[in-house]
Order: sequence, then structure tokens, then C-alpha cells
Amino acid sequence: MKLYNGIGAPNPRKVRIFIAEKGIDVPRVDLDLQAGAARTPDFLAKNALGGTPIIELDDGTVITESVAICRYLEDLHPTPPLFGSDVVSRAKVEMWNRRMEIEVMNVCGAIALHTFEFFKTRLTQIPAVAEASKARMPQVWAWLDKELSDGRPYLAGDSFSMADITGMCTTKLAEFTGTPVPDDLSHVSAWNARLRDRPSWEA
Repeated sequence: MKLYNGIGAPNPRKVRIFIAEKGIDVPRVDLDLQAGAARTPDFLAKNALGGTPIIELDDGTVITESVAICRYLEDLHPTPPLFGSDVVSRAKVEMWNRRMEIEVMNVCGAIALHTFEFFKTRLTQIPAVAEASKARMPQVWAWLDKELSDGRPYLAGDSFSMADITGMCTTKLAEFTGTPVPDDLSHVSAWNARLRDRPSWEA
């Protein structure tokens, strides 16, 4: 098995954090996305969308998309469980992972897509989309702060999960887009600090 890792991108970082939390070793190929390493014919033959991360199994099977890769690794290495340990916790992890992706990461990501030089030749950038997304981020953080006001330490409850890994990558991206977690939101700030204290933050 090999992990093709995109240097500097949020989604490959999800998988690196997941691997670190599992304490497993997965051989890695680091790709310089800025230099177009994910746009070469060899890489596009593995993933025609040109996205990272991907894992390539020993038989040549390729799995793309960060959460799909993490689910595959969870089945191989179920301890510690990062997608929940029973029917209710699995549903809550799925719910909060999707909420983090759709309600927070996608909004923050739209700022990057429509302002970062890297994406200039990859899509039609619309400055108004970035402006609207940037204006929405304080509301998004306020919503999450209210959700965490019940005192639970992690998004899906008492246990760290895949939803928090997505959160880690989101808060890191938010720094790059100039929309970091506001200091005056105590609950989401405490959650953010808790995640950054984990050894996997440096993965």
C-alpha cells in the first residue's frame, strides 16, 4: 500500500492525521502540487480528477477521497475507533463530519478556491463568492460555538473522532484564508486548542 500525499493541501492532511492517530505506518509518496505533480499523465492514470490523497493497494487498486481512505484504514486497524464504536456513535460521527465539511470547511474552502493563486488556472474565480464566504465565516463559528456550549470535549461527544480530524484541517485552512476561530468564542476556542494539543496536529 502507498499513500500519495499532496503537500500543503487539507484533504491529504486528514489522512496523515488519521494515520498518526492510529499509530500505523503507511509508505508515502509526497507530491509537490504547486509543481503540478498531480497533473502528470502517470498520476492522472491513477486519479483522472487529479486530486490528492489517494492510496494504491498492492494489487493496483486505487482508492481516492480522504474519508473513503480513512474508512478503509479503519477497517484494517479498528483500534482506536475513529468512526464510532456503536450504532449511535457511528451515526453521530457521520453527522458531525458532514456538518463540519458542509457548514464550515466548504465555506472556508470557497475563499481559497476563489482567491488563491494556485486555483487561478484550475477554475473560474469569482471574487464575490470569496467575499460572501468570508462574510459568512463569523456566523459559522458562532453556530459551532453554540453547538459546543453543552460542554462536550469533541464534536461527536466524549471521544475524538474523524469529525474532529476534519475540524483540525478546517481550522488550519481558516488561518490561511484569514478567517480563524475567534478568540471571544470560548467553546469553539477550547475545542480548537484541545485539538492542537494532540501529537497528530503535526502530522
